[in-house]
Amino acid sequence: MPAGDREPHFVRSFERGLAVIRAFDADHPELTLSEVARVTDLTRAAARRFLLTLFDLGYVQTDGRMFRLTPRVLELGYSYLSSFTLPEIAEPHLEQLVAQIRESSSLCVLDGDDIVYAARVPTHRIMTATITVGSRFPAHVTSVGRVLLAQLPDEEIEARLSRADLSPLTARTIVSAELLRTELRRVCRQGYAIVDQELEEGLRSVAVPVRDRDGEVVAAVNIPVHASRNSVESVRRDLLPHLLATVARIEADLRITGRARGASRGTGTHR
Repeated sequence: MPAGDREPHFVRSFERGLAVIRAFDADHPELTLSEVARVTDLTRAAARRFLLTLFDLGYVQTDGRMFRLTPRVLELGYSYLSSFTLPEIAEPHLEQLVAQIRESSSLCVLDGDDIVYAARVPTHRIMTATITVGSRFPAHVTSVGRVLLAQLPDEEIEARLSRADLSPLTARTIVSAELLRTELRRVCRQGYAIVDQELEEGLRSVAVPVRDRDGEVVAAVNIPVHASRNSVESVRRDLLPHLLATVARIEADLRITGRARGASRGTGTHR
């Protein structure tokens, strides 16, 4: 949102402080003052004030030249994660599923235009990227993202497709907004999504939406597999029934506990 469109209550300095924290990531765990200023579009003086404030609060450490986050930043998300009860409900069911099929499984939610991993039970590494709770990927190229997007109103889907980066990640990635619309309609009708090597070569994934006691889609569960060992048909025939049964058990628990509202916050459309 352009700065001129901000609401009167908006605290610009708080936004800038969060931008400094978000400048650090897996590819850039350490940054100099100049690098932080460049990434956040702040002056060196402003970036220095934010970094030193974060240092005083214990969220950043430095050797005088390089800055890096400390584990204390985990506190910033702990309150959310501790109240986010859907992963706690889903995890035992994911563990049972993984024991049955000997493939990994994860529960994800929609956050802005990305999917975020909220719970994960791995078996062995499939993707090149390391997947952990909190990892995120563009929703439109993932099976979990497509089942979540497919449940949105048409106008919301159009808005998301209009701003999505449709650059190809592999030779199989769908890069046409019209083809994505068609695929999302098909996913909505059939109740599951299979993505075949669009996010990463050699990776196939199937996902099913998770609904709360009111029938609202609050998350999705997937099974990723290696394409050399699993054809699209075998994924549909052999893995999808197990996935559907697992999601049915998660939904049964949600109907009893009524605790899925803690997860629905992750499916917001803001970013």
